[in-house]
Amino acid sequence: KYLAQIIVMGVQVVGRAFARALRQEFAASRAAADARGRAGHRSAAASNLSGLSLQEAQQILNVSKLSPEEVQKNYEHLFKVNDKSVGGSFYLQSKVVRAKERLDEELKIQAQEDREKG
Repeated sequence: KYLAQIIVMGVQVVGRAFARALRQEFAASRAAADARGRAGHRSAAASNLSGLSLQEAQQILNVSKLSPEEVQKNYEHLFKVNDKSVGGSFYLQSKVVRAKERLDEELKIQAQEDREKG
């Protein structure tokens, strides 16, 4: 009898924890979808055209905040380091170029949205 009560209580605890985790996951998913919606359709279209997401491009160029100066500085450094004539990789160099194109497009989109707001 006690064993059955312990099992029932254990199942209830696990069930409540599972339900709470599920609610949190739904809330996080909804928040992520809202954030993507706010980012706008232009940014999503730019990701589709370039083949790189904004986060992926930022990781490639090691850029945390989107500033034109930092993007340009990191681009120039990584482009030179990966130049084939100095033993670099053409593949990595092309990834750097694509990442810069994607970030430049995002900067252009942000500037356009700022002009529309103000």
